[in-house]
Amino acid sequence: MAFHMKNHGIEIAPSVLAADLTRLGEQVRLVEEAGATVIHFDVMDGHFVPNISMGVPVLASLRKATSLCLDVHLMIERPGEFVEAFVDAGADRLLIHAEATPHLNRILEQVHELKTEAGVAINPATPVAMLIEVLDMVDTVLVMSVNPGFGGQSFIPGALGKIRELKELRARYDCAYRIEVDGGVGPENVVDLVQAGADTLVAGTSIFHAADPAAAMRQMQQMAHESLTRKV
Repeated sequence: MAFHMKNHGIEIAPSVLAADLTRLGEQVRLVEEAGATVIHFDVMDGHFVPNISMGVPVLASLRKATSLCLDVHLMIERPGEFVEAFVDAGADRLLIHAEATPHLNRILEQVHELKTEAGVAINPATPVAMLIEVLDMVDTVLVMSVNPGFGGQSFIPGALGKIRELKELRARYDCAYRIEVDGGVGPENVVDLVQAGADTLVAGTSIFHAADPAAAMRQMQQMAHESLTRKV
């Protein structure tokens, strides 16, 4: 049984993959003061994706620096072997790639048994239909709008169709999952993403590489909330 969404508003989730890791605590406090309620944390193993990023020790350090929700995206092979370690390090949500395991149902159950929100992520080439059998047990579905592995890539427009499809399926099956999108997200596509049905927008480069990350965060939040109001 999935947890119900705790926050029905739009979340802008700054991705610390794009932050200055020598000042990670300071950068997280900056976006928190600008209104962030979620921090996105990318884990890459150099096998599932062609890059290596942060792992358990950095997440544990980040947990000490903030009380915000830590949205942990596991872009790794054999994710079931590492679920407990990331939960122990402070993950509030764990996002498992559908492509990374033949035992997705089992791993999602494992995450919930640890009293942690469980989510599933799909790459650009993976259809939403692959998730039908687990939609009733996830708290979040993450649509990758770039091919995972590197920050700063351009948005793949086909993600909008997947978001609309997930919104329709959520209503059809009376599910409560959030729809998250990650990759190439910025002021230029916030309105389209929210109006398509996205609830959580992961933004790395567009926030942390901006001249004023706090101002960039506030701008995207304002655009998202205004889009939601117009949509309703």
